[in-house]
Amino acid sequence: MDNRLYLVIPCYNEEEVLPETSARLKEKVLSLIKKGKIAPDSRIVFVNDGSRDRTWEIIRELHETDVIFSGINLSRNRGHQNALLAGLMTVKDHADMVISMDADLQDDINAIDEMVDKYLSGIDIVYGVRSSRAKDTFFKKATAEGFYKLMNSMGANTVFNHADYRLMSRRALEGLAEFGEVNLFLRGIVPMIGYPWDVVYYERGERFAGESKYPFGKMLSFAIEGITSLSTRPIRLITGLGFFVFLVSIGMLIYSLVRHFMGATIVGWTTLMVSVWAIGGLILLSLGVVGEYIGKIYLETKARPRFIIDQFLHEDA
Repeated sequence: MDNRLYLVIPCYNEEEVLPETSARLKEKVLSLIKKGKIAPDSRIVFVNDGSRDRTWEIIRELHETDVIFSGINLSRNRGHQNALLAGLMTVKDHADMVISMDADLQDDINAIDEMVDKYLSGIDIVYGVRSSRAKDTFFKKATAEGFYKLMNSMGANTVFNHADYRLMSRRALEGLAEFGEVNLFLRGIVPMIGYPWDVVYYERGERFAGESKYPFGKMLSFAIEGITSLSTRPIRLITGLGFFVFLVSIGMLIYSLVRHFMGATIVGWTTLMVSVWAIGGLILLSLGVVGEYIGKIYLETKARPRFIIDQFLHEDA
């Protein structure tokens, strides 16, 4: 085995960080090559996810300057998860191990050394896990940790405080290729592969430049996507809720009959209004959840391509 390492970095409007990101990653890869841990023909692959700035131009310039840089240009914006999958599936036959990470330099690149060491010891999947959230605001920490707890409680099992900074062996990538769903949530799919895994803890830094691609609203949408893509627990909760409301309705029927035989048959306006709004809200909520699943079934049955590659800039050594 050649221990050929490929770094896959999805990019969307990252022109501000790419020069610094490429310089730091190149230095890291060259240091690992010098130590003899990875093959000399290891590569850094940037995936352009339909950026509207100069991201793709910069990637092309990097490739023309140094063959250590490769580039994948998607035909249009497909979202972070699809862009990441496009990179992983494109390079899986070229690499022995692949590390995915974001372009914003928040993930500590020094953790790459330990990831590679664990791979060399026989581990197929190594998750980068944040050691703490001391630098986060209270709101950011509460919402982020709540995200992982919510995911796990709803049946979408994920690695706590792990995003998409991970190492995967070629064998693990071939396992990932077996998952053909259109609705992607890689943080939940990768743990389902089942090969030997381990974690590497690191301290996440501040974004080098640019704006975060995951504000609170998008993170909430991401959580809903993950839950409905990986778990049927919300449907089961609706079933349980319906059974509970049915029991309450039986109780109200008995109460009404008792009040009728007691001669107190005037129904209170407040009770009626509360009942109508509560039941109506539950029905709409249930329809919304069921509709979310039906929408996913609709997309899955169409079997549309998850990504289309417009151009792949790459040179083998």
